[in-house]
Amino acid sequence: MKKGLFFVVLLAVGGLFVWTALFLYQKSIEAPVVYNTDKPFMTSIVKKTVATGKITPRKEVEIKSQASGVVASILVEAGQLVKKGDLLARIEIIPDMERLNSAESQLQTARINFKNAERELNRQTKLIADKLVSENVYYKFVLDYDLQREAVTAAENNVALIKEGASKNADKVSNLIWATVPGTVLDVPIREGSFVTETNNFNAGTTIAMIADMGDMIFEGQVDESEVGKIRVGMELVLNIGAIEGEPYTAVLEYIAPKGVEDQGTIKFELRAALQLKDYLYLRAGYSANADIVLDRRENILAINEGNLQFDEQVTYVEIEVSPQVFERRDVKTGLSDGINIEVLAGLKEIDTIKKL
Repeated sequence: MKKGLFFVVLLAVGGLFVWTALFLYQKSIEAPVVYNTDKPFMTSIVKKTVATGKITPRKEVEIKSQASGVVASILVEAGQLVKKGDLLARIEIIPDMERLNSAESQLQTARINFKNAERELNRQTKLIADKLVSENVYYKFVLDYDLQREAVTAAENNVALIKEGASKNADKVSNLIWATVPGTVLDVPIREGSFVTETNNFNAGTTIAMIADMGDMIFEGQVDESEVGKIRVGMELVLNIGAIEGEPYTAVLEYIAPKGVEDQGTIKFELRAALQLKDYLYLRAGYSANADIVLDRRENILAINEGNLQFDEQVTYVEIEVSPQVFERRDVKTGLSDGINIEVLAGLKEIDTIKKL
């Protein structure tokens, strides 16, 4: 019984030893490496750079107030089409009391002087009728009468301007805000009851409305200094507008800034391109957009994945499969690259198989 048990244990230990030795032997043998392969293919390669920016109207005008006061009424709203000369708003004039008092005092003085000139003219008229004074003396009083009458008119107009924003003979008044250009009202930043200030040499004045021609839109963006030397006026841009997915726009580059500006540690150059609008889509001012600027293009060319290229000093090469899993080196001449695929000018054919790295 003991001999049988001993034999079983010995057999089990021997079997375990053999299995362990076999397992370790198999682990010591390296599995053969199997390389994946790839093939050249015909494609088109476009090399481009990207500029970020926004869509804006080429002509955008801020309409300012010519008088200080309170907004009495607003006659337009954002999005409305207006023509040149359309009335936009009315301003209720709040006169400056110091200026008004001075103007009224000047008017009173002008009226007194005019009455005095009128009396003197009447007296001189009687004297010249009796031939007691010469014509030269008489006409001096006529001239003084006319001057004093004009002074009264000017003083009256000055008082009217301060009180009402318009003189008696003016075609337009300063408290009425008119559209100076035709277009679409983009914004009306004021509300009825708001105080506004006039525009003058020392003050920009309050903006009443912003008007733009929405039929003439441009892309304004920036491009990095490393790319600005590769672009030129007249290049075609493809705009991808974030708010209108799947509808790229075409634009033509018409301006590149001669001076760059620093932006977050890098130098950027401003550029501007004219959009080609689509009748069935409405572009709004301020849309953000990315512009793909085509630097170079190759159509229907032989190319490979750039990751399969290998480099030996100044020489580029790939490994060609000459038999299953057997490769040999072949130098190739490359051309345009878009960062993923690269043009093959010489050294490969479409039927070749290359090692995939």
